[in-house]
Amino acid sequence: MFGLPAIDIFIIALYFSVVIGIGIWASRRVRNEEDYFLAGRRFGKFIQTFAAFGQGTSADNAVGVTTTTFSNGIAGVWSSLLYLVATPMYWLVMPWMRRLRVLTLGDFFEERYGSKAMAGVYAVIGSIGMMTIISVGFAAMTKTIVALTPKPLEALTADERLEYDQAQRLEQLQAQDYESLTPTQKTELNELTQLKPRKLFTYINANVLIWVVCGVVLVYAVAGGLEAAFLTDALQGIFIIILSVLLFPFAWAKINAIHGGKGPLDALATVHNQLPESFFEIFGSPAAMDFTWYYIAALTLMVTINVVIQPNSLVANASAKGEYECRFGFVAGSYMKRFCTVLWGFFALSAVVLYHDKVHNPDLVWGYATLDLLGSLNLGLVGLMIACLMAALMSTADCLMITGSSLLTHNIYRPLLSHYSERHYVMIGRLLGALVVIGGALIATQFDTILQQLKLWWELNVMVAASFWLGMKWRRANKTGAWSSIITTAVLFFALPIMLPILWPGLRTKTSLLKTTEPQTIMRTYHAREMDVTQRQQDIKQWQTLSNLEKKSIPQPAPLEPGQSFTKTFQHPSSSIFWTKGIKKDSQGRDYGSGMLSLELVLMDRFGITLYDNCYAMNETLRILIRTLVPFVILIGVSLLTSPDATDRLDRFYAKMKTSVLHDPVADAQALASSIQYPGNLEGKKLFPNSSWEFHKWTRTDFWGFLISCIVAVAVVGLLILLTQIGA
Repeated sequence: MFGLPAIDIFIIALYFSVVIGIGIWASRRVRNEEDYFLAGRRFGKFIQTFAAFGQGTSADNAVGVTTTTFSNGIAGVWSSLLYLVATPMYWLVMPWMRRLRVLTLGDFFEERYGSKAMAGVYAVIGSIGMMTIISVGFAAMTKTIVALTPKPLEALTADERLEYDQAQRLEQLQAQDYESLTPTQKTELNELTQLKPRKLFTYINANVLIWVVCGVVLVYAVAGGLEAAFLTDALQGIFIIILSVLLFPFAWAKINAIHGGKGPLDALATVHNQLPESFFEIFGSPAAMDFTWYYIAALTLMVTINVVIQPNSLVANASAKGEYECRFGFVAGSYMKRFCTVLWGFFALSAVVLYHDKVHNPDLVWGYATLDLLGSLNLGLVGLMIACLMAALMSTADCLMITGSSLLTHNIYRPLLSHYSERHYVMIGRLLGALVVIGGALIATQFDTILQQLKLWWELNVMVAASFWLGMKWRRANKTGAWSSIITTAVLFFALPIMLPILWPGLRTKTSLLKTTEPQTIMRTYHAREMDVTQRQQDIKQWQTLSNLEKKSIPQPAPLEPGQSFTKTFQHPSSSIFWTKGIKKDSQGRDYGSGMLSLELVLMDRFGITLYDNCYAMNETLRILIRTLVPFVILIGVSLLTSPDATDRLDRFYAKMKTSVLHDPVADAQALASSIQYPGNLEGKKLFPNSSWEFHKWTRTDFWGFLISCIVAVAVVGLLILLTQIGA
């Protein structure tokens, strides 16, 4: 069935049965909104750790890291390791989520700024974000499972065979040194790169698969709420770890069988001997056009600011018994993901050795490797891998679904219809949660690549990040400034980029908006490895097929020997400056802009700032910095020019944020009431007393936890460096 043996189908069915059973069991414990959305705030460190690991680790992570590393070398791990620098900050910031003592992060905006409408706007933004990241998981899981059920060549239709041949030709052209290509071949390469032809076709309809998995998530998560989600996260966290290490021994065994050797160290030595040196450049690899050091730095700044404002951050922490449980669980679970990320990246290097000449679409590498390494054993391991991928997806989708439904129910539905029972709001939460998952499935069908979806997710929270950070730490931030920041960034960075091309379709074909960057030629000197030697031999054969006229314009490539120093030319193709999904061709062969219009770059171009000389990563860096910093500038400027918010509301809010959470709900309520009644008694906790800045003095727990977190972050980078050096 579907190209899978019966034992694999059995493993998948067994897994689905278990998680659905957990959901039905947990549904019997739901009595009110707090039970459904926050599991009664009764979880300890173990569940909190696996909850943070599970909700932060979806199918897109392992597959996505493998994709970017396969294409760009080890620098591709930064597609997921961007959050590494932010992780020590979690130790300090995540207790805020528990100390807020609210049901959703939308409640923060109501309490701090006194605006139910602002809470509702945040609920909409947050829910769209939840749908987006769910869609990333759906896309990654689907691409991988599709690769596990390939059609043989003889089963392809005529159109599929034509596309397959185009993909084969694209592989041949991409493998050659760009300088060795004739002008005709360079043109052909650019055209095929835009077409992105597929090389793999499957018996499974990807959209049908998305809806099947969507249905399973709906059954157990909609029924059981957050408790079902977090209990299955503990199970699924184990599956994700299995997923992270399962392929290694089989990949190394095959490398040794092909290239000679015995044991992991010989396999690692082969990886180093085979792959070009550029694949081991952690920063600045010329092949990594998406991950230059400055682009990584800009994204790191953005995600560090945006990660805390993600609504699932509150759900993952507010469900804990107390502050220590939430901060320990979130940091520990996050670092589990960071270490797994390094393993995923290093597996991708092994996959390059095995499949660089077999897989054209990097998104399919994980699935291809699974089928090749595990399928022949017929032990149900392919089914286990599919279950792991589904576990990774569902462990994230369930938490994000609950998060989105809590926002929509508590911050939009309940304020509008406030006279119903708790049972009614739980029912509405289940219905809206179903819509969140369905929305994620719909979004998954609207993007070309996983990276495009990730970029939307990284950028979405810029609309509200400034209002959160300054609202937490600056008493002078007011409602007028917050609204100005949210509305301006929403209009400039999201509404207009989407709506203008819809209202004026001619913008997509306007010549001034079809500008592209100049192709970037980069020359680097390396010591030849086996893949370099093999590729040079192919370049020589290709040169020998040229006509005499073409040979006069292109010198014959010189043979290479292992270890020999040589210069390699990398060609970064031209990229669209203003359109997020690039420039494509319509049915008549005319160019048009695809995706959203980057207005910030259009404005820079209108002011005479040269963008076409920049590489793609530089323009993306400029766009990210503008989107990250402008909301803060707007909020600060408007707040200083307008009247401050009511003092009594600010005193209540900041008194609560200075009061530690107690495990006993009654004692905690009494302590909180005392703090609100006598807010002046807490002034000594401020780092800058009698100022408008609400930075608090660190406790011993703050200091040592943050220091240890920084050491672990360094250890993650150290492991990455170590793995790139072993066997070298």
